[in-house]
Amino acid sequence: MNYKLILDIAKSLLLARWKQTLVAAIGVTFSIAMFIALLGFMTGLNDLLDGLILNRTAHVRLFNEIKPNPNQPINASDAYKTHHNFIESVKAVGGRLEIYNNAAIIKTLNADPRVLGLAPKITAQVLYNSGATDITGIVSGIDVDAETKLFFFNDYIVSGKVNDLKNIANSIVLGKGVAEKLLANIGDIVQVTTSKGDIMPLRVVGFFQSGVLDIDKVQSYASISTTQKLLGKGNGYITDINVKLKDLTLAPAIAKEYAQLFRVDTEDIQTANAQYETGSSVRTTISYTVGITLLIVAGFGIYNILNMMIYEKMDSIAILKATGFSGKDVRRIFIAISLSIGVFGAFLGLISGFLLSAIIDQIPFNNPGLPAVKTYPINYSLSFYIIGTIFSIITTYLAGFFPAQKASKIDPVIIIRGK
Repeated sequence: MNYKLILDIAKSLLLARWKQTLVAAIGVTFSIAMFIALLGFMTGLNDLLDGLILNRTAHVRLFNEIKPNPNQPINASDAYKTHHNFIESVKAVGGRLEIYNNAAIIKTLNADPRVLGLAPKITAQVLYNSGATDITGIVSGIDVDAETKLFFFNDYIVSGKVNDLKNIANSIVLGKGVAEKLLANIGDIVQVTTSKGDIMPLRVVGFFQSGVLDIDKVQSYASISTTQKLLGKGNGYITDINVKLKDLTLAPAIAKEYAQLFRVDTEDIQTANAQYETGSSVRTTISYTVGITLLIVAGFGIYNILNMMIYEKMDSIAILKATGFSGKDVRRIFIAISLSIGVFGAFLGLISGFLLSAIIDQIPFNNPGLPAVKTYPINYSLSFYIIGTIFSIITTYLAGFFPAQKASKIDPVIIIRGK
């Protein structure tokens, strides 16, 4: 079969109705461009929202939760073993927040090949003293280097230097909301009261802003040594160990494994942030659905144009078949027309989609709650362009296949006799 001849005939038919061909190509171009721009923007938005919470959250968190003892004395009594015992107002007794033998646990975790890194932490409930008013808050004692490396702590420091937290003794980084309530500036001294009533002055060396207002109103950070001193604890006191894994999907299984191995409470990131993952998946699904719908609509446009072309080119098709072209040859001609429209439209759509994404990426985004974000977020993932191209070719092929089938079955004798 002379494919060059088939392509020449397809080209002639395309140019004979170039306006309709252009309209169909523009439809594909618009669909691909919107598919890429919409998906890039929505995915970029997901990455931004996930970064606010998920990037600051440990994949697996080790801690001790204060909770009532499930083994109550009445359950151990022989007289009541066959009874259903209902116990109310059970109080937690003797629980400790400290992780026992944390040095050995940290050594074991560092040797685990599945672990990317870990950051020890101390969580302290405090009151920020502002004159006669006390403001409830939380001071997190952190390893500054580990927190910066694993959880991007430095990205959320809007004033001051993160290294001052470990270099300056008795220092604190206040949440932006806390600082506004206390009217505190860098260099000021703030009084912090622990749950036991101990008061300690801390020097403000920076401000922290996560983008989540409720967190910034209560959260502050100090070094682990400063927090241990604040609570009156020794150098080995740790309440949390935050673990980052090389494979996030392993978090639920590893959390259960660590809970049994170390006899501590654990929480995985999927459980702690299920609502954020749900929101991200819903937004991504909506983006794909809208983009694919646009491509399908463009495919119907091509289908209609090729159908009209068949009716208008009945004579030409009859002549082709009368001169020796088979039904398969005619089908190849119309499929070639459809794919030409699809490939040309997809090429322009890829360029247009990239340019549209670049324009959105330059639009200023000014939000006091997100100081690190200057423009609207865009994800330039290559997969969007590949998916758009493949789906456009499939759509245009199917849009041309059915009209091509119809053209291949035309009987030239009936057409010529009718003329």
